[in-house]
Amino acid sequence: MADIPALPDSLVLEIFLHLPHNAVLSAGLTCHQWLAVSRDEFLWRELFYSYYRIPRAVPRHPAAVSWYREFKRLYDCIPCVEVQTLREHHDQVLHLAFSHRGQRFSSCSKDCTVKLWDAERSDGTISLVHSSSMRQYNWGYTQFSQFNADDTLLLVSGVYLGPHHCSSGEIAVISLENYTLLSRVRNKPYDVFGCWLNETHLISGNLHWIGNMTSCSVLWLNKAFQDVESENVNVVKRLFKIQNINASTIRTVMVAHCRRHDTPDLLLDYEAQSQARALAQQAGQRHQNQHQPLLFDLGGTDSEEEQDGFEDEGDEDERHQGDRKPLAAHLPQVKHSPLDHVIQGRRSGVVEERELEARVAMLMGQTHTKHTDSSVLSSSAGGEPEDKTYLLFTTGSLTYSPHQIGIKRIMPDQMTTSGPVLGEERSTDEFFDSLDHVIDIHGHIIGMGLSPDHRYLYVNSRAWPAGCKISDPMSPPPIAEEIDLHVIDLKSLREERRSLRAHRAFTPNDECFFIFLDVSRDFVASGAEDKHGYIWDRHYNICLAKLAHTDVVNSVAFSPADQELLLSASDDSTIKVWRSPRMVRLAQTPPRAPRPRNLLASLLSRRGAPHNLNTSASLNGRP
Repeated sequence: MADIPALPDSLVLEIFLHLPHNAVLSAGLTCHQWLAVSRDEFLWRELFYSYYRIPRAVPRHPAAVSWYREFKRLYDCIPCVEVQTLREHHDQVLHLAFSHRGQRFSSCSKDCTVKLWDAERSDGTISLVHSSSMRQYNWGYTQFSQFNADDTLLLVSGVYLGPHHCSSGEIAVISLENYTLLSRVRNKPYDVFGCWLNETHLISGNLHWIGNMTSCSVLWLNKAFQDVESENVNVVKRLFKIQNINASTIRTVMVAHCRRHDTPDLLLDYEAQSQARALAQQAGQRHQNQHQPLLFDLGGTDSEEEQDGFEDEGDEDERHQGDRKPLAAHLPQVKHSPLDHVIQGRRSGVVEERELEARVAMLMGQTHTKHTDSSVLSSSAGGEPEDKTYLLFTTGSLTYSPHQIGIKRIMPDQMTTSGPVLGEERSTDEFFDSLDHVIDIHGHIIGMGLSPDHRYLYVNSRAWPAGCKISDPMSPPPIAEEIDLHVIDLKSLREERRSLRAHRAFTPNDECFFIFLDVSRDFVASGAEDKHGYIWDRHYNICLAKLAHTDVVNSVAFSPADQELLLSASDDSTIKVWRSPRMVRLAQTPPRAPRPRNLLASLLSRRGAPHNLNTSASLNGRP
């Protein structure tokens, strides 16, 4: 072998370029020369783009130190190896939520229990810590849970079975110190879910029907501890009162705490940007280097999205929540010539009843909606970025299926239940709050999740056909089986990118249900109706892994402490625990013999000295 001349490095590199990555790694073990060539940056750059099929216009992740390590990160650090299956639930598992420190997580199920699990056992396994049944409170099932910021309280949302077979929602707050129930709050409709605003206050919803197609959503701030010493201390406060038209309602509320957005920008859609630049150069115009989605700014009162009916200011009694009031009872309060024209159109049979109600609600909304302050979403006067808290929710304006993201900023004086009495903060004619911003998704929204820094909102949706028009709010367009994953930047309040389709759903509009997704530092994961969970890389926008179940996957959750640990929950009544190949290897590797802690013990061990000598190191290497 010594007489055989070595191949030039350039020739070895050319050979390696035609090999798969695992063959390159094996060949690198042959000799020092091949090992050096097998770590060549140009080689791994080519292997990276070819193996993951990433467009070459996409640059390497800004935090990556080499192409080899970046390849290894996507290949070896994805939680795609099933290591444990939890079968303690006896019905469909609907939702999973980790605590902020990653020590515990909770699960909700159709078996009407919420369970708490320990995720920090020394042997790496997951174990059940506590289980609470909500059937004694007349719940049908539990559907959502969330830890507060300091992991001392657990919010649990479920479906409450009321009289006459009517169902609404309810939120329970459980102490994680002794697992006692602290408070219960009504939540209507139940798919508002509810969320924490801060450590001690949570947000719930209420719905009041005005007509057949018109309603009002009221969002409430509730104190988690409602056993107050004085009757003069508020435990609940109304945050916003928002109009709904065309049978739409507010659902899926969540809070985003945007901390000045100091994190670097997420990689944008380079293909869309390059096309936009080419068009701009041809037309001789200047365009922003961003993908432009359908956006609606509701700063004025002429927007269709902020026009709706209204109800009596004092009618907040929950005993009458389900009663729908005739819209005609409110008609005399609106005296505008456009309304007279609409009524005449109805009498002549030109305008149908639903269209009449929508137009009346729009006119009422113009008159009785509080104007949006345009400075609410803008930066401070000095130009310095500031902390902002946004309330995010799904809503709509064209049909009952949720197809828009509503954004409303929560000001600092709204963070507590103390403050003015209900109604004092608005004039007598301002019954409703307008939305600060709306983003139209053009499809049925079935899931939302925030990035850990709360800058990016990820949205699962099933698209409507391109160019479709909605003539009947109760007959939304057909929805695609493919699920689109949208990315919305809460710094610019724009949709930055639409991910490639990978996961699928099959239920029609009227049977569509929420599929929870989760976002870690580098990855985003989602469930699907095709019996799989999916993992994507946030930077490169590629699907990296499929997680198999035997039924619909409803929820996924990354550990905040370790993104190489992922949970998935399914209609097959199981929770599966997934870890990365790297973590599995580390767990299976036998521990190395401890090294002596001083020079004398090291010299004695090398010379075969007896182990019972009086040294400062014990047998396990500990003093």
